[in-house]
Amino acid sequence: MFDLGFSELLLVGLVALVVLGPERLPKAARFVGLWVRRGRAQWHSVRSELERELAAEELKRNLDAARTAATGFERDVRSAATGVETQVRAQGEATRDGLVALRDELSGSTNRIAAEAGERDAHAPRSPHGDVPEGGQVDGGNNGSGSGGCDSDANGSNANAAIGAPPVPRGGPRGRS
Repeated sequence: MFDLGFSELLLVGLVALVVLGPERLPKAARFVGLWVRRGRAQWHSVRSELERELAAEELKRNLDAARTAATGFERDVRSAATGVETQVRAQGEATRDGLVALRDELSGSTNRIAAEAGERDAHAPRSPHGDVPEGGQVDGGNNGSGSGGCDSDANGSNANAAIGAPPVPRGGPRGRS
């Protein structure tokens, strides 16, 4: 505050000695020292109070900045979560649509295959005897007499062929005699 060197203090002390005299000078020095101490204490008190208020303001600013950052982070996280949720739902819908299209395609293919099989059966050449192919030999040349090893009824027609099953030899399936 004031720049007082040794020479200035010596000059003030000499003036005080001349003005106050040697009897009142020690009492005046104590009084001045007391007020100097009180002034310094008051100055330190004010300075520490200002520093505390400034620290509190800085702490409030930091806290507000942290709250703002946390709010921004929360907003970003929610936005990212919403984006991920939207993408997952879109992928789920795309997968569901793909599965429905695949099911429809398989169903159409199955229907087409069944229709083609029906057309082949409808256009296949048939003999006048029903299931007996052209040439008349069903069981190796016996012409349905019942002794050739095929399941035939009393009329000589193959009962399994009427329902679309292959003929079964009389001895049973292969491997069994």
